[in-house]
Amino acid sequence: MSIINNINKAFDHRIRLGIMSILMVNDYADFNMLKELLGATDGNLASHTKALETGKYIKVEKQFIGRKPNTRYSATKLGKLEFQKHIDALEKLIRK
Repeated sequence: MSIINNINKAFDHRIRLGIMSILMVNDYADFNMLKELLGATDGNLASHTKALETGKYIKVEKQFIGRKPNTRYSATKLGKLEFQKHIDALEKLIRK
């Protein structure tokens, strides 16, 4: 077995790594919070959240707060499990 087997390509971009890291320690984060914390553009953040949603690693909820639309994200059970495997694999790789 290769030492990079459990590294998940879905998380290998720095924006996706940041999104998942934020969602691992918070129940949810909205679009603006992720954008501000990651310093990402709207389009860049949208494309990476869509990729994680397509992989079923995050869940997207759209709602209105007052009259303003709000999109918030949370990590799914699968997302938390796969991200933890990814982090464990990176730690093993670094120790080699």
